[in-house]
Amino acid sequence: MKRYVIERDLPKIGQATKGDLKDAAKTSNKAIAEVGKVKWEHSYVTADRTFCIYQAENEAAIHAHAKASGFPASRIYEVVNIISPDTAK
Repeated sequence: MKRYVIERDLPKIGQATKGDLKDAAKTSNKAIAEVGKVKWEHSYVTADRTFCIYQAENEAAIHAHAKASGFPASRIYEVVNIISPDTAK
């Protein structure tokens, strides 16, 4: 599977409560169970958007999850490489 960064425009998501985020995670997990072909690794939450890290067979699977979950996939980027401080060693 390929890895993707999904940028989701979600106004005021940074103000979500822990309960709100739990409900969102449940919704996403339910959509993953329905759609298959995707694996959610984790997400970063900012004031007005999330950056979600997913593994998927292809971009179409990401769009199918977005439709099933009701969460927008505003922009999708395929990860082509990963670097970190250890890359410099």
